[in-house]
Amino acid sequence: MSRKFQIGVMGSAADLKYAKEVEAAAYEVGKYVAKMGGILFFGAEKDSDSLSTAACRGAKDAGGLTVGITYGKGKGVWEKDADIIIPCGLERGGGRETVLVTGCDAVIAISGGSGTLTELAIAYQADIPMVALKGYGGWADKLADEYIDSRERQLTMGASSPKEAVKKAFNAAADYRRKYA
Repeated sequence: MSRKFQIGVMGSAADLKYAKEVEAAAYEVGKYVAKMGGILFFGAEKDSDSLSTAACRGAKDAGGLTVGITYGKGKGVWEKDADIIIPCGLERGGGRETVLVTGCDAVIAISGGSGTLTELAIAYQADIPMVALKGYGGWADKLADEYIDSRERQLTMGASSPKEAVKKAFNAAADYRRKYA
């Protein structure tokens, strides 16, 4: 039996005031990750809700396993039902995001501000597949079906629905595993 795919979900924190339909899409992404047998990795926030934590709730409601990577010390995070919390001892702004992203076989971005952009740039540099759920604004919309730079290392694959985003992430994760074992 092979190891389960580790799928990261990255997206806006609540201070970006995303709409309920964006939160519902993130929840659906998490649900589909769990239904397909993946482990959902997310940025575990300490002080607010986020699209990543909405994905965690979706995965948990579908019976999935969730792993939250949080900044600093301590395991006190917003999403109390996460299965595993890993405090990385690093702060936001690159440190925590690097630990989160490099733990994934593929990442899915939904909307997103500067943290999501950082996570996508890290995935790009690490050659980790990226999927962007289109139609909800933020960096996901800006980078969908685009390369981050002219090196064209890894296309940020656009997806039009939560289900399509998860299917693309799982297919890309399988390719990533074959490449990097």
